[in-house]
Amino acid sequence: MLQGKRAIITGSNSGIGLGVAEELARAGADVVLNSFTDRAEDHALAADLAKRHGVSARYIAADMSKGADCRGLIEKAGGCDILVNNAGIQFVAPVDEFPAEKWDQIIAINLSSAFHTTAAALPGMRAKGWGRVVNIASAHGLTASPFKSAYIAAKHGVVGLSKTVALETAGQGITCNAICPGYVLTPLVEAQIPDQMKVHGMDRETVIREVMLLRQPSRQFATVEQIGGTTVYLCSPAADQVTGTTISVDGGWTAL
Repeated sequence: MLQGKRAIITGSNSGIGLGVAEELARAGADVVLNSFTDRAEDHALAADLAKRHGVSARYIAADMSKGADCRGLIEKAGGCDILVNNAGIQFVAPVDEFPAEKWDQIIAINLSSAFHTTAAALPGMRAKGWGRVVNIASAHGLTASPFKSAYIAAKHGVVGLSKTVALETAGQGITCNAICPGYVLTPLVEAQIPDQMKVHGMDRETVIREVMLLRQPSRQFATVEQIGGTTVYLCSPAADQVTGTTISVDGGWTAL
């Protein structure tokens, strides 16, 4: 379905980003993986995707906290048809104790990077008359929790940026949308489960249901495959008129 399309996915050497890259490659897109590291295993991930799905895949290191690197990623890749802004970090603290440098870093990586990559990618998309920008926001782009001020501010900003880009590109064959996942079972989240079991004295299933997924009514994690599948849908002809909106993949969290 996406043969001949080039997709750039930021923050994609693990977790949601890698899951999205997997599904886009499965759909036939050539993919560009990215993170701030430049290790042999990063390039091996791209080689593995290419071999398994019969597509072109490569890895380009770029630091998403730096605007020049964000724009350089698009240039080094030769532009893109599909841009998935996924790079993100988290830090938790009360507002009055939140380190200023952490605030700046989270806003840079979670929000400003999406601005820079999108600004760099749009001219090429306009020239082709087709493009898809998919921003990985969060349930926290639509609601809030305490102690996550920078993350929530950034993800709300991503939702607003998505709407603005959609309006500026309407009628040009380009769409821009935000996916808002709830808790997704990534390797990072999986690694937290044993610690939570010890802290709360609960077995795995109970700590997932009663602690980690307390705000997610389905009491089930979303999967990286589901986020990837939603991305593929947004790149499909069925979604040609889906733009400027959010799609929640959160087990009912934001329905509360």
